[in-house]
Amino acid sequence: MLKQPEKIVFGWFSLLVSLVALGLKYMAWRVSGSSALLSDALETIINVAAALGALWALKVAQRPADENHTYGHDKAEYLSAVSEAVLVVLTAIGIAWVAWQSWWAPNHDLAPWRGIVFNALGGVVNLVWGLVLVRQGRMRRSPALTANGRHVISDVWTTVVLVIGIALIPLTGYTRLDAILSALVAVNVLRVGFDMMKQSIAGLMDEAPDTDTLQMIRAVISEHASGAIEAHDIRVRTAGSVSFIEFHLVVPGTMTVSDSHDICDRVEHALRRHIGRALIHIHVEPEEKAKQTGIPVLA
Repeated sequence: MLKQPEKIVFGWFSLLVSLVALGLKYMAWRVSGSSALLSDALETIINVAAALGALWALKVAQRPADENHTYGHDKAEYLSAVSEAVLVVLTAIGIAWVAWQSWWAPNHDLAPWRGIVFNALGGVVNLVWGLVLVRQGRMRRSPALTANGRHVISDVWTTVVLVIGIALIPLTGYTRLDAILSALVAVNVLRVGFDMMKQSIAGLMDEAPDTDTLQMIRAVISEHASGAIEAHDIRVRTAGSVSFIEFHLVVPGTMTVSDSHDICDRVEHALRRHIGRALIHIHVEPEEKAKQTGIPVLA
């Protein structure tokens, strides 16, 4: 499991990469005069803002639990992801305005080939770093890193479309293609923003994990709770890289407190080996509390 200081290192690198990509895309716009490349640069500005937000969130999330936040500060990462999504939507509106102006006042003095070179370089930088961020975010269960990586990769797809489209302008002589490409960038950015917002809000609302994760948790409990009878009323939620797991464990009525405690310890250790950081609450019950809907414990 990646430690919080290591996550912050990723956050700093994200900021650095975003600044490099912004510089390249700014140059692409300056040397070409293309509104589409300006739109791409505007989107990259949000990458810089998002990297700053992710840094803040990662620093807050590493704080230990205190009297006011007894379950820790991990949900700060979701706040970063939501704020980034809002910025993305606002950027889409700004890009749409650029496209509208370019449609009614197209630039007939474009120099697209020079801009394409700088823009393509910025796209390569973003592609490499975006893939790294998404992979690490998923492995380390970091909403801030994952959201940042997805946004960066969406920027790469935008760059690919722009490079192809802008190369067609001198070949076709249709200067309004520049405005059309800007509009397509706005639509793509808007789509990504709403998707990011949906996923982040799901985390803030304590949405249950995916079916595969739930089945894995049930299997681990069933396999490692030998001596118990069943487990039921299992509830799971996540906050950043921390999972919260609650369930009732039914044991024989004659079992001692010490023996039931040993079973709980065994189950908790097994769950943490499989899912990483977790706060686990197990309510032990006598056998008359068993339910037919519970998970039978493997002998």
